[in-house]
Amino acid sequence: MKKVMMVLATVMFLVASNRNGLHQQLQRLIKKHDLTAYDPGPVPDPAKVELGRMLFFDKILSGNKDISCATCHHPGLKSGDELTLSIGVGGEGLGTSRRMGDGRERIPRNSPEIFNRGAAEWHTMFWDGRVARSTSKGFDTPADEKLPQGLENVLAAQAMFPVLSRDEMRGEIGDKDILGNENELALISDAVPQSVWYRLTRRLLDIPEYRTMFQAVYPEIQPEKLGFQHAANAIAAFEAAAFTFTKSPWDRYLAGDHQALSPSAMRGAVLFYEKARCVTCHSGNLLTDQAYHNIGIPQFGPGKDDAAPLDAGRFMESGLQRDRFAFRTPPLRNVTITGPWMHNGAYNDLRDVITHHLNAETALRHYDEQQLPEELRHTYKGDQDVIERVLDNLDPVIGKSPKLSENEVSDILAFLEALTDPDALDLTSLMPEAVPSGLPLENISNKENTY
Repeated sequence: MKKVMMVLATVMFLVASNRNGLHQQLQRLIKKHDLTAYDPGPVPDPAKVELGRMLFFDKILSGNKDISCATCHHPGLKSGDELTLSIGVGGEGLGTSRRMGDGRERIPRNSPEIFNRGAAEWHTMFWDGRVARSTSKGFDTPADEKLPQGLENVLAAQAMFPVLSRDEMRGEIGDKDILGNENELALISDAVPQSVWYRLTRRLLDIPEYRTMFQAVYPEIQPEKLGFQHAANAIAAFEAAAFTFTKSPWDRYLAGDHQALSPSAMRGAVLFYEKARCVTCHSGNLLTDQAYHNIGIPQFGPGKDDAAPLDAGRFMESGLQRDRFAFRTPPLRNVTITGPWMHNGAYNDLRDVITHHLNAETALRHYDEQQLPEELRHTYKGDQDVIERVLDNLDPVIGKSPKLSENEVSDILAFLEALTDPDALDLTSLMPEAVPSGLPLENISNKENTY
């Protein structure tokens, strides 16, 4: 018995010594990369948050009155939609049960999670960064000088644009709304986004409950002076309040709880910030450099704009050759619960995502399209010409990835798991029982519409 106790004591000593060594390594890396506990910033005005909550869930913001912000960023679906490529206007249902309407195509990109988007560090929005902060004019956006004044942050600027997208929320000419009326928003020319915003604002203010809510949030502004930027500010306030999480094991560790991480997660963190070089792109407290990289992700889906049937990514905004097939580095908070992953949802398994980073060329050349939803497999562009075009512009950073053992990959996965806040696992309480328009809400329990 005495011998057994001695062995156990030795094992416990070695475990403690190993943990202490990992802790010292991590503390050095945390200091090196200037990492701190996450600062959520000031608490938004509760009245503005509540207005934003109603707007976020209300299909009144769509041309056909059949889709809301929450359809693609649902709290019950971890602030996304669980789809490879989203289904926009004309679709029915929610999440993986959602089906496209007749004559529609998939949205070209994956609907990103919206965790912690209220952080002051954010300066870009969308996979291609087409909305960004600007030191000279406030914001760079597709609307240029047509963007109204008064937007409070880049998240609010982002909220101005899904309502303009014909595929995402606005609809097409000839569409009827759910009541059988002509879609008035679809009739407006794409060249005058301010007319869409104006019509939406008037639509909202025609609803007495919304009018009262807007007046409570903006008492100094006469109703006729309100614009959609005021709705966008409220939506951003709600998103910041509802989807900001600061209590992941990693956050707790950074805040001083040195028992918050498992030994595997600690080893993974050391790999992440050192040998595996993940920090090269996933840097800072948001775990993204907010820059654009072509890491050789396979091409499939309808394609985007003038590049269709391909998606040229950031190149469509910048025109720079280096940005061809490049997309913004995604943040990693709550990453283990927000699949499928990549800008087009190419991977259903997070281990495959890490494997891709370790050898992007091989992963692209041997991508298995059978992991895609059946209706998307035929859109996979796996021919040699497309693959070579993507690889021709591969970001040099992805070609410097080290060799990792299966155990090391598992440790990195353990660290990624430690980026998940337990409070983010169930967000259904964010859903209102009803919205001021009276339009139906999606019911996460059965993923169908409900009144």
